[in-house]
Amino acid sequence: MTAEILVAYATRYGSTKDVAETVAATLEEQGLEVEVKAAREVRSLETYGAVVLGTPLYMGALYKDVRALLERNQAALEQTPLALFALGPVSAADGVEGSRKQLDTALAKLPWLSPVATEVFVGKYDPAKLGWKDRMIAALPASPLHGEPAHDERDWEAIRGWARAMAPRCVDRR
Repeated sequence: MTAEILVAYATRYGSTKDVAETVAATLEEQGLEVEVKAAREVRSLETYGAVVLGTPLYMGALYKDVRALLERNQAALEQTPLALFALGPVSAADGVEGSRKQLDTALAKLPWLSPVATEVFVGKYDPAKLGWKDRMIAALPASPLHGEPAHDERDWEAIRGWARAMAPRCVDRR
């Protein structure tokens, strides 16, 4: 049995995977068949009727595994409904406007891509999980993460609401 909707994600520290799994569960609650995969594991989209793609934004760019998935599957994505979500700021106090602009700029570099829905969510931050390079950046006094404590400000109700609202756009465009 093939999955109707692929929920693919890229993640560095697991936060985007958590959101992708919540989106997938919400779609399943809507009666849709869903498969969840890491973006780096996706080789073909031919068996899917729609794709939901999740990415963290790092330095204003889509995560490398997401960019690679998009490049590998351009022809299929020109014919397949795609919804995309990004995790941007790690604090709700920062607002999502800056991350929304970053996402829009990144998507503008892919003029062939026409998502049926996009959204930016606040993520989470845990300095104990950072890799060496990210720890060094966060340690810089000029870094917005300097001295920032661990916190999780993901809005699960907003995430589920977006998934419920986006689902018909994916299904109706097939």
